[in-house]
Amino acid sequence: MEILRRSPVVAADAFHGDEIEEENDLHLGVNNGSAKFAIERQAVNEAHFRCPDQLGWQPQRLPIVAEDGNILKAKETSCSTESIFKSLKSKGFDVVLSDDAGRFVCNYVYYHSLRFAEQKGHKSLFVHVPLFSKIDEDTQMQFVVALLEAIAATC
Repeated sequence: MEILRRSPVVAADAFHGDEIEEENDLHLGVNNGSAKFAIERQAVNEAHFRCPDQLGWQPQRLPIVAEDGNILKAKETSCSTESIFKSLKSKGFDVVLSDDAGRFVCNYVYYHSLRFAEQKGHKSLFVHVPLFSKIDEDTQMQFVVALLEAIAATC
């Protein structure tokens, strides 16, 4: 709960322009086909949407960032996913490491975030969570708190 107690201080410092030593970006996305949490180690430079996004865009096998090369190019997080995984597993969460964030919006966002983090010297992590019907909301909230603690300790 230390992170939750410190959050207002960190937010206030950011609002007042004080320098924050390190920035970590955390993204959560729902995987409706899974009953486990998945820590995503990488994103791939491929946009291949099985259905249109909310604006109607449905790319097929296109590079997300053309100047980064072909659609097989991957960017990996610089966060210690193995340490985060072990921490969460030791607390009893049903979590896996994943090398496939999909090719829909989650992968698209994560690829851009990893690219930005690389340019700015930040860190980025994406975690897929299941539907609340698979793992209830209270358990998922506990998972997110434990995830934030693990990130603070390892990233």
